[in-house]
Amino acid sequence: MLSDAVLAGLDPEQRTAVTAPAGPVCILAGAGTGKTRAITHRIAYRTLTGEASPRHFLAVTFTARAAAEMRARLSALGASGVQARTFHAAALRQVRYFAPRLLEGRAMPALLESKARMVSLAAGRAGVRADRTGARDLASEIEWAKSSLVEPGEYPVAATKAMREPPFEPAKVAEVFAAYETLKRRQGVIDFEDMLRAAVWGIEEHPDVAEEIRAQYRHFVVDEYQDVNPLQQRLLDAWLGGRDDLTVVGDASQTIYSFTGATSGYLIDFPRQRRDAVVVRLVRDYRSTPQVVGLANAVIRQARGNEARLRLELVGQRPAGAEPELKIFPDETAEAAAVARRCRDLIASGTPASEIAVLFRINAQSQAYEEALAEAQVPAVVRGAERFFERPEIRQAMIALRAAVRSTPGETPLVVAVVEALAAVGWSREQPPAGGAAREQWEALAALVALAEEYAKTPALEPIGQAGAVQRDVSLTAFNDELARRAEQQHAPTVEGVTLASLHSAKGLEWDAVFLVGLADGTLPTTYAKTPEQLEEERRLLYVGVTRARQWLWLSYGQLRSSGGRARRPCRFLPQLERTSSTERAGDRSRKPDRKRPQVSFCRVCGATLLAGADRKLGRCPTCPSDMDEDLYERLQTWRQRTAAELKVPAYVVFTDATLVALAERRPSGPPELLAIAGIGPRKLGQYGDAVFALVAGASPDDLAPEGAQKKFEN
Repeated sequence: MLSDAVLAGLDPEQRTAVTAPAGPVCILAGAGTGKTRAITHRIAYRTLTGEASPRHFLAVTFTARAAAEMRARLSALGASGVQARTFHAAALRQVRYFAPRLLEGRAMPALLESKARMVSLAAGRAGVRADRTGARDLASEIEWAKSSLVEPGEYPVAATKAMREPPFEPAKVAEVFAAYETLKRRQGVIDFEDMLRAAVWGIEEHPDVAEEIRAQYRHFVVDEYQDVNPLQQRLLDAWLGGRDDLTVVGDASQTIYSFTGATSGYLIDFPRQRRDAVVVRLVRDYRSTPQVVGLANAVIRQARGNEARLRLELVGQRPAGAEPELKIFPDETAEAAAVARRCRDLIASGTPASEIAVLFRINAQSQAYEEALAEAQVPAVVRGAERFFERPEIRQAMIALRAAVRSTPGETPLVVAVVEALAAVGWSREQPPAGGAAREQWEALAALVALAEEYAKTPALEPIGQAGAVQRDVSLTAFNDELARRAEQQHAPTVEGVTLASLHSAKGLEWDAVFLVGLADGTLPTTYAKTPEQLEEERRLLYVGVTRARQWLWLSYGQLRSSGGRARRPCRFLPQLERTSSTERAGDRSRKPDRKRPQVSFCRVCGATLLAGADRKLGRCPTCPSDMDEDLYERLQTWRQRTAAELKVPAYVVFTDATLVALAERRPSGPPELLAIAGIGPRKLGQYGDAVFALVAGASPDDLAPEGAQKKFEN
């Protein structure tokens, strides 16, 4: 039977979800656990067994891509005819169909594709001066309010209660909101929220419309249920009309869109609101290696708050892979350069560029990685935003910087000149403005200032004829030329490349190799996350980032945003770093006053901080290229074997294997260089130093008598 084929290959939990009886079903599906497989097979199973007709199903999700994938899978399973749409697409279809009846023969009003222009007009009517960025932030506030079923007069209280950070005083935002609604009515247009409201109104206020819709749609499936907002839930309730044939699927640990009005509350309360609901937990992770899954579990295990009540402990199903790599760099520039090198190496070893992603918290961080990848000749694609030099504020800033050349005295320091020029476009070093778009614009311009600081502090030496070398020109003119060069380099068309994306844009996607960068407090979590709820959402962002990786995961941060800046702490949500910190704190309480802290070691190849003892001994990351002298290593091995036999001790007591590798790579020629190798102190220097130096200089083990190779072994 076809229905049996639909059940083939499902794990026990997926099978339970697929075969659950009609009625309320809540599928709690962790990242990579096959949620789309479960819900499409459930729909197909019910249609193929004759329990339900495909035309009576309505499956809703949040992106057109996800809806298209769902339709394709259902068709392949033999369940063609099922409606799979986004909330907006489903509402638009219904409103268009019923418009003549609802509007007494009039056509449906035109749909606003963007609120920004009309919000700008509304702001002017309300006496609020808002530029394009301010209008975008006002539009976001209006969208949040309408999605949260908040009317203009209710906005000030609701915004305060929700701890919103509006771009203007809440009362002023409310005035703009009211003016916007008036303008829409006068011009005979509606926005996307109005469309959802119209669908709700059509069902709630028109019994004939409600009867027809409910006769058509009898079985409902909602994907990504943790992202539903109050307006969408109101529409879902209207569709249901008190019926309970509803399957929802979601993961509270992936709730990262609260700022738009989305709430996981409906998912969390589903079993309580529907006492007879079947609850199925999908925890078998088919996407990531057990090592990546283990880190994801460790990140989310510390979560607090309502979402943590539905926390899932994932179980990796794939073969074991590499441990996630943790890297700490002196600054963001070094971090970006190392990421670019590793991307180049991965591509050279066979990983497609399209299967590599660099993920960051804010879009302004993309600049350093666009530049580093371009320098390394690695193609890159920016997802969910413009490339850095294509952003409107950056284009405007570059025009201002070129114009400032004429009015800036030649002796003005570069950074001062850049800051003064950016003041012309409204930027200052003061606290970033409120509002998401304004804040993002501020961060992008701050990245330009950081570029100027880096350019001014690290002037390269350039040879000129036979006269030696001079320092690079660090004038405003030269900096403008450098920006133009970078912009040109990054504008090369790309068909396939490494994905650069914010963590929000990466939701729902996956790659073989993922770089999570900029994992420092102040960036992740952002400084704007102040409440416990906001901080927990930042933790969930990291969890989403970790679970995007299938095979290979890199986590890193630069201790400085740029040379000379303030040192940053690592992201507080990283379990490995938390354990290091707690160990150090515990050590502080028990440490004797004269005991020194161990020195921090850096990779001599890529500059990353070395955390593991073996890595500190080698002086490099285990994945960085080795420059070991193979001949010296063989001589050291022979000498160690003879020395250990003479002293009647195991070979590792003389030197461990890792120490021999470090000696063959670093080739110490004197006591300071030998003592710099972790694990070698004055005692071993006295015992074996002369022999090691002789071997490094080219001596054969046969030339070293046991008595001269080391002093008598002492306990």
